[in-house]
Amino acid sequence: MTKIYTKTGDAGQTGLVGGARVLKSDARVAAYGDVDELSSNIGLARSLLDDPDLDAALAQVQRDLVPAGAELATPYGARGRSATVEPAAIERLEGTIDLWQAELPKLDRFILPAGTRGAAALHVARAVCRRAERHALAVPGGAPPAVLVYLNRLSDLLFVAARIANARAGLADEV
Repeated sequence: MTKIYTKTGDAGQTGLVGGARVLKSDARVAAYGDVDELSSNIGLARSLLDDPDLDAALAQVQRDLVPAGAELATPYGARGRSATVEPAAIERLEGTIDLWQAELPKLDRFILPAGTRGAAALHVARAVCRRAERHALAVPGGAPPAVLVYLNRLSDLLFVAARIANARAGLADEV
């Protein structure tokens, strides 16, 4: 049996794609850690929603976050050694946002992050996504531009998804 623990991080360091070792407090580790937390929060939201359309879109987002995290875990000089965020992933987000927004009333005021449990979990995921985006901007050597665009668009999708979850449950936005 292979053990899950390696003991290589016991002194506060972790390995990046390509083998470099950095402190676990490194900006790069914070960024890809946020992406992991984001995916976990999306998984939580999925467990609270009873909507096959939302579930399928969010499952795809979780799959898309794997290469985003891998790119953030890859130092600038080692790029090309990990999966990449494809333009199709960003286009898919935009298409889904447009489709869902067509179902919603126009929004001209701020709303509270509330509603159903699933919608509230999506709002938490949106806030984590914004943090991931901020931390990605602090990555040494710069984050890959496609990751930044993806995270920016994803926060929009999560906002619209929370509104859709509430609307489909018969709840109006709380301004």
